[in-house]
Amino acid sequence: MQQRSEVLAVSTRRGLTEITSAVRGVVRAAGVHAGLCIVFIRHTSASLVIQENADPSVCRDLEAFLSGLVPDGHPGFTHVDEGEDDMSAHVKAALLKTSEQIPIADGELVLGTWQGLYVWEHRNRSHRRQVAVHVVGE
Repeated sequence: MQQRSEVLAVSTRRGLTEITSAVRGVVRAAGVHAGLCIVFIRHTSASLVIQENADPSVCRDLEAFLSGLVPDGHPGFTHVDEGEDDMSAHVKAALLKTSEQIPIADGELVLGTWQGLYVWEHRNRSHRRQVAVHVVGE
């Protein structure tokens, strides 16, 4: 059994930032032929999601839809220490995922043809997010 862990630093802006190739790099460096890749974001105002990576309008539409569901500056939010997008970012992260598990076969992530792995930034300003990647297998 082989294992490898690495923390990726991901520069984000509001919306989805694809990290598929960076995670693939960690998998390849691990030298695992068959196993599992676990990806975890170390933040409470950003998420991870597997989504279509062929048409950028999908990412824009997802951001628009979620922002409509959980608008910045909602009058019921009291946690606004860091601005009007503070609590809405936490709600979005709570509704979405902070981790993904992707099988590995033949040394590659087992993703569908149009699937990509994304960090979804919920804050208005850019951030440098930490994404922990752990690969285990043989």
